[in-house]
Amino acid sequence: MGHRLADASAPARLAAPDEGIGRDELALATRNHGLPLEALRYDVTPPGLHYVLTHYDIPYVAEDPPWQLTVGGRVRRPLELDLAALRAFPEVTTRVTLECAGNGRALLTPRPVSQPWLVEAVGTAEWTGVPLRLLLAEAGVAPDAVDIVFTGADHGVERGVEQDYQRSLPIDVATGTEPEVLVAYAMNGAPLPPQHGHPLRLVVPGWYGMAHVKWLRDIAVTDVPFTGFQQTVAYRLRQEAGDEGEPVTRIAPRALLVPPGFPDFMSRARVVRPGTVVLEGRAWSGRAPVTGVEVSSDAGRTWKRAELEPADGRRWAWRRWHFAWEASPGEHVLSARATDSEGRTQPLEQPWNRGGFAVNLVQRVPVLCLEDDRTDRAGQPAHPSGQ
Repeated sequence: MGHRLADASAPARLAAPDEGIGRDELALATRNHGLPLEALRYDVTPPGLHYVLTHYDIPYVAEDPPWQLTVGGRVRRPLELDLAALRAFPEVTTRVTLECAGNGRALLTPRPVSQPWLVEAVGTAEWTGVPLRLLLAEAGVAPDAVDIVFTGADHGVERGVEQDYQRSLPIDVATGTEPEVLVAYAMNGAPLPPQHGHPLRLVVPGWYGMAHVKWLRDIAVTDVPFTGFQQTVAYRLRQEAGDEGEPVTRIAPRALLVPPGFPDFMSRARVVRPGTVVLEGRAWSGRAPVTGVEVSSDAGRTWKRAELEPADGRRWAWRRWHFAWEASPGEHVLSARATDSEGRTQPLEQPWNRGGFAVNLVQRVPVLCLEDDRTDRAGQPAHPSGQ
């Protein structure tokens, strides 16, 4: 009996009641890492701390032959561009917050079995490259263009379908200026690291990470809607497996806290002492500018307004916020929620979808505030000199 791709590629499924994280999910989690939440303090995330989600393998890119980007399909002048040719176009640098579409998936019940993100699948970087609209203008897009299809060099199989990673954007998004889509070749002023798409990637400000195609090698203009796997099978908001669903596009509003105090090694439970504790974090939305952040110290029963850092013109990047919390001895649950200018905010109970996409449930951070006796339960000093 012959073997088929389906033998190596399981269908999508939901975790059974009380089913723990499996070895397949653990293997994904070791390949794909989130932002350590204490790194929210950085305005721009260092590349090694920025979240990473790789569908298949990270392609090895040799120096020779030089990388080529092709632009074709419904265009008047097909293009073949190496990095030198791309750098001849006007250069743009944009600070953009990227978030994985599956961020928060592991918090759902039942849990979709996939990359088990909690809330850490986010990061902000300075991306430098060529506006996509300039490349399309150089190629001369046909009047009947509908979609722009982007193909990466990463190749694999998913739910029995062998594929290169491909996504598309509507023509109006691809050629627009708000946001301005980039074909990026640098991150934080240096060439893209391998895990972030070296040597070229797409950056689509305001959209979830699945749209930011890495290891970009081909751009094709089509006169019909793109129906590839990552567009019409994956990354859809569905209640049932057979639903057509709605496409996942722009990032829902979210605020995250820098975990206060200090952590327990295993549980990551936070410990603080009584008095004023300055809470801080970041907030963002891909739909509209963030206009407010609220903080709760009682598991969402009551809320107080935090101080939001003034807008600095970087529309597509997160904003810092802070709040002075008067901590009293006992157990507390801290939360923050963002609201954008179109009135979107974060739910306390997350609407469920089968893929675990666009989850923006408010973060919950359990905190123990100690009695201020400066000793632990064994009677030892609370800050011993050794480890």
